[in-house]
Amino acid sequence: MEQDVKQITDKIREESAFVSMLMDEIGRVIVGQKYLIERLLVGMLANGHVLLEGVPGLAKTLSIRTLAAALKSKFQRIQFTPDLLPADLIGTMVYNPRSGGFSTQKGPVFSNIILADEINRAPAKVQSALLEAMQEKQVTIGQETFKLEEPFLVLATQNPIEQEGTYPLPEAQVDRFMLKLKVTYPAKGEEREIIDRMGMTETHITVNPVIGPDDVLRARKVVDEIYIDDKIKDYVVDLVFATRDPSKYGLNLNQFIEYGASPRASIYLTLASKAYAFLHGRGYVTPHDIKSIGMDVLRHRVIVSYEAEAEEMTSEDIVQQIFDNVEVP
Repeated sequence: MEQDVKQITDKIREESAFVSMLMDEIGRVIVGQKYLIERLLVGMLANGHVLLEGVPGLAKTLSIRTLAAALKSKFQRIQFTPDLLPADLIGTMVYNPRSGGFSTQKGPVFSNIILADEINRAPAKVQSALLEAMQEKQVTIGQETFKLEEPFLVLATQNPIEQEGTYPLPEAQVDRFMLKLKVTYPAKGEEREIIDRMGMTETHITVNPVIGPDDVLRARKVVDEIYIDDKIKDYVVDLVFATRDPSKYGLNLNQFIEYGASPRASIYLTLASKAYAFLHGRGYVTPHDIKSIGMDVLRHRVIVSYEAEAEEMTSEDIVQQIFDNVEVP
């Protein structure tokens, strides 16, 4: 087994050479935000959609646009608004008066990377239009079903739901995002550098393509080979089960949890930890990888009860207590 892990690690070092180049290229535009960029790469390598939450002005949109430019892939930005219709996303059937028939007009969802900007400013019927595309990687228009090109990633931004004019995402859709990231303000030194770099009426920073879609698909195959021990798999299952019945793990949290994480959480936590190990040049997953990526996988999958809201306890507080108390292998 040690020999197998060594071979996988050697293969990762060879295949992950693009990671530092990609980070450097994105870093030419984005100041700081290492956590954000690293998690976007995890989503890309693990074939998982990513939801970014933060107040306006934190470079959420710019980060995604920059990543798409560095990937040399098809990119579409969709601005979600209250009057957006499902057909504006996936397309529709258009009547041709000459032929007397209908033709399919494909929507912007037919791309490699979709930036769903301010996704929670559109009503539920529009958000739900993305469900089939996100889960099945296909779109149905009329009576025809169309496969989407790989890689296909939805990278969505949302404003905090306390803001005016926002709609909470349906739980079924939120669960389809592998990661939910909380984007915070930059450090003081980083903001000073932002002024130096962006404090002009016109800023033109050209992003050079580093890799293409084929490179991403090849890297994903290597991610699939990364070794994860049975004890680590059991640890993942324990963490997810602790969100459903914390009392079995010695935690007095049952009254604060309305719904625990679904089995999709176990799958995504495993995949994301493998991608995280890939980014750090390792052919095996450690408990530290699970803990590092775990909050981003679980924070939007634990639904808190009214009791938790009354005591101002968030899903993050609950997940952190689970990580602190579930035994690490």
